[in-house]
Amino acid sequence: MSPEKQFISFYTILRKGVIRIFRIWSQTLLPPLVTSVLYFAIFGSILGARIGELDGVPYILFVVPGLVMLSVITSAFMEVASTFFFAKFFSRNIDEVLVSPTPPIVIIAGYIASGVVRGMLVGVLVLIVSLFFALPSIEHPLIVLLFLFLSSLVFALGGLINGIYAKNFDGISIIPTFVLTPLVYLGGVFYSINSLPPLWQNLSLFNPILYIINGFRYGFLGTADVSLFACISVLLALTAVLVGVNLYYLKKGLGLKQ
Repeated sequence: MSPEKQFISFYTILRKGVIRIFRIWSQTLLPPLVTSVLYFAIFGSILGARIGELDGVPYILFVVPGLVMLSVITSAFMEVASTFFFAKFFSRNIDEVLVSPTPPIVIIAGYIASGVVRGMLVGVLVLIVSLFFALPSIEHPLIVLLFLFLSSLVFALGGLINGIYAKNFDGISIIPTFVLTPLVYLGGVFYSINSLPPLWQNLSLFNPILYIINGFRYGFLGTADVSLFACISVLLALTAVLVGVNLYYLKKGLGLKQ
């Protein structure tokens, strides 16, 4: 398959996903904004006024990066998981894609690209919403953009695995509900791990979302609980592993053969 035809395949998959995002914006873009307003109002304004500062930073400014990343992670994951699931079980167009000469890596790139678009778009929108509650400073804009992209990429890849294996609609909500949500809340969104007992600090280091949130927070505040190098390394390692897993599943047809 020529590079030109591969690009057409990639663009077609991506275009379909992006059109879907904007066509059902009330389901893809609006819910994270509403949820974020509630988080900013309750945890930022109300509780933040009582807590004061954390690590020398006003509490609401401390939680803004974590709340933005919470929306990014969920949106990127659900975009790819739901899109692939519907293509597999409802529209059935995934069969045509799989029997075409399109290489598996192009199929993966097309689906996760729409997840990256939704994740980054939601992140920007939530950040704009945060301006109504606080004026976060961005010390390192390029780091912020890097983590927006890499985090969306990682969880889009994770969403594709979930979409491949999901057998019913409940199957694409189990991981976000019982895996992602606990990891996010235990990943330092609302607190610094330095305030935890030593045992829990060490256990937190095994949570990959801790590195995502802290790397993103570094872009805003210039400080984080773990080093920026460790944060980027974890994201790159996760990306490599998830790309490999998705390639293996698509080539073997695991979870795709009915």
